[in-house]
Amino acid sequence: MGSLPPKESKRSQPPLTVRAALLYSYIYFYLLVHRIKPNQIKSIVYSFLLIFKTPPIKTPLLFPHSMDQKSATATARLTQSSGPERNPDPRVRLMYLVNEGDLEGIKEVLDSGTDVINFKDIDDRTALHVASCQGRTDVVQLLLHRGAEVDTKDRWGSTPLADAVYYKNCDVIKLLEKHGAKPPVAPMRVQNAIEVPEYEIDLSELDFSNSVNITKGTFRIAIWRGIQVAVKTLGEEVFTDEDKVKAFRDELALLQKIRHPNVVQFLGAVTQSSPMVIVTEYLPKGDLRAYLKENGALKPTLAVKFALDIARGMNYLHEHKPEAIIHRDLEPSNILRDDSGHLKVADFGVSKLLKFSNTVREDKPVTSQDTSWRYVAPEVYKNEEYDTKVDVFSFALILQEMIEGCPPFYANLEREVPKLYVTNERPPFKASAKQYPKGLKELINECWSGEPLNRPTFRQIIARLDAISKRLAHKRHSKVWSLKCFRKFESILKRERLNPRSLSSPSITR
Repeated sequence: MGSLPPKESKRSQPPLTVRAALLYSYIYFYLLVHRIKPNQIKSIVYSFLLIFKTPPIKTPLLFPHSMDQKSATATARLTQSSGPERNPDPRVRLMYLVNEGDLEGIKEVLDSGTDVINFKDIDDRTALHVASCQGRTDVVQLLLHRGAEVDTKDRWGSTPLADAVYYKNCDVIKLLEKHGAKPPVAPMRVQNAIEVPEYEIDLSELDFSNSVNITKGTFRIAIWRGIQVAVKTLGEEVFTDEDKVKAFRDELALLQKIRHPNVVQFLGAVTQSSPMVIVTEYLPKGDLRAYLKENGALKPTLAVKFALDIARGMNYLHEHKPEAIIHRDLEPSNILRDDSGHLKVADFGVSKLLKFSNTVREDKPVTSQDTSWRYVAPEVYKNEEYDTKVDVFSFALILQEMIEGCPPFYANLEREVPKLYVTNERPPFKASAKQYPKGLKELINECWSGEPLNRPTFRQIIARLDAISKRLAHKRHSKVWSLKCFRKFESILKRERLNPRSLSSPSITR
C-alpha cells in the first residue's frame, strides 16, 4: 500500500489574524485601484468584516487615507518590520506602495528577493498598470529599470501604455514608448482617412479628469465638447473574430441613425484607437431601478405614464427598418430618467438585429453575466430561438414591479427565477385591486404569456395603455370637478350664514 501524504501541520497555515489582514488588504487595494472613494471603501470593508465575522485587524493597508500620506507610508514600513504575524503579502504591498508613489518602499520590496515585479491581481493588472494610470513617471521608470513587462495586458486588454493614453499622462506615454511599448491597434482601424466613420470621436476629446467611481467595462461620466456624456469601454472579447468586428461596425452605423425621445441618444464612438468606447448622452436623474428603490410602489397614473415611455421607445426599436432591434436585456437599470421625468431605453450591449430572419439564437447559452435572470424570457434562458417578444415579456415584469413596488420574485435567488418562468410561474399580484386600473392586469398577463405568439406587440401595448391612461385622466378630472363644485357650494353656504339677507328676495316698492 502506498503511504498517505503527511497531514499539514497547523503551523503551515498562517494565523487567522494574518489571513484576515491579507484579505482586508486585497479588498482595499482592489477598490482603491478601481477608483472607489475612501469613505466608500471603509463602509464596504466594514460590511465584509461583519458578514464574515473576521477579527478586527488594525493594519495600515486599511484606510490609509484617514491619515496623511507620510504617516501612512511610515506606518506601512513599521508593519513590515514588526514581525512575521504583521507582515502583509509583498505582492499586495508593492501594488499599494506603487499606488501611493512611495519610491523608497517600492525599492525595499523589490530588494527583498521576492519576485513580485510582474505580479498580476485578479484583473491581471500589474504594478506598471497602476503607476501608468496614476501618472507616476518616477515609479514607472523604476519598475521598467527593474524588469517590468512593458506590454502586459489586463483582463480588459489594456496595456500600461493604453492606460497612460486613456488618462492623458503624457510623460508616462513618452517613457513607455521609449522602452518599446507598442501603441494598441484598434480592431476596426482603417488605413485610409476617408474611410473613418462619421460617428468617430477622437479619444483625446474625452475629458475624464473630474470623473468619479470610474470602473472599466461600465458606463462612466466624461466631458466631451463642453457637455457631460456617458462613456462605455469595450473589452477585447467583443472583437474575437472578423465576423464580430463586422457585426459591431454595422451596429454602430445603425445606432447613428436612431432618433427617438424615449431612446438614449448615441453620440459617437472611438474605434480608430484603443481602448474603444461608445459615447451616449448622459442622464443625471439615474435609472428606474434606483427610482423604484427610493419611492417604492408608484401611483397607477405614474406607472402607466412610465410604461408608455418604455413601450414607445421599444416600439421604435422593434419597428425599425430595415432591421428590427431586439434589446434582450430590458430591465429597470437599463431604463434612464431625463430631466423632464420621462424614461429612455438605454444600453444595447447585447442587442440583436433581425436582418435575414424573424428569429435569432445565441451562439452560446446566455449567462447571468450577460443579462439579468430576473427579467429574462424563458425562451432565452432555454437557449431557444427568439424574437422581439422577449422584450415584451421583460416589459410585463417591469410594469408589474412599478405597481407592486418590488422586483419579481424578490425573495428568490436570481439564478432560480428563470426556472420559475419556464414552469409558467409568474410574480403574484399582491397590491390592492384599485392599484391596477381596468385592463392593466389583463395586459400584464398577456405580455408575460409562456407562448411568445400570444404576447402583444408594443404597438398594441401602446394603444391599450393609451386607453387606460385616458380613463385615469377622465376619472381624475371628474374628481377635481366634483371637488370644485363642493367647495363653491360650501363658500355659498358660508356667505349665507354670515349675511342671511344676501339670498332673500328683494322688497317690492310701489
